[in-house]
Amino acid sequence: MAIIHRATLSPSKLELIERYLPAQPWFTKDDSAPPGLLGAYRFDDPDGEVGLETHLLSHGGKVYQVPLSYRGSELTGAQDWLLGTMEHSVLGRRWVYDACADPAYVAALATAILTGQEEARQFVEVDGALEPRASSVKVKGSGAPGSEVPSVTPGAPVTDDSVTSIDAGELTLLVNRVLDPATPGPENSPALRGTWTGQEAPVLLASLSQE
Repeated sequence: MAIIHRATLSPSKLELIERYLPAQPWFTKDDSAPPGLLGAYRFDDPDGEVGLETHLLSHGGKVYQVPLSYRGSELTGAQDWLLGTMEHSVLGRRWVYDACADPAYVAALATAILTGQEEARQFVEVDGALEPRASSVKVKGSGAPGSEVPSVTPGAPVTDDSVTSIDAGELTLLVNRVLDPATPGPENSPALRGTWTGQEAPVLLASLSQE
């Protein structure tokens, strides 16, 4: 369950993403219009400490996937993947990372794929009460509930072309940075697929291989 606070963010998430994207080799800049947000989905951190949110953006006819993690303190060894800090009017200062370098995200992604999880249920805190909010992106892993999830010890992410590979010990996770709306991916491979408004056919978001 993800609790969303009604808060002011400075800078905003989209402002941080817009600064981050032009420096990425898998991003193609189009000066005709800024990136537009298609939607986002979240995973739960079992410890309740890290916010895990993946944004989908449209720009220049392409769809980009940007996983982010939000932390209340710096993540040791992840300076190269820091987008920046933002001030959250409820939670205070948050360090925002490319989540592919965050062990909490890697574990959550592997769990979702292997156990068939969907995106986290979202609730907005309003006057002390929690009101449900629908996710703008629906995702589902290909696995089955109760499947074993090995312990992950992720190394630094490596991006080749438009796919980021994360060596996590027994697992290697592949996160697609540029999405192909016409590609659901092989049906028999462990994967995470998603849909959003205007995209009814499932799209391959991430996959994994096991040693």
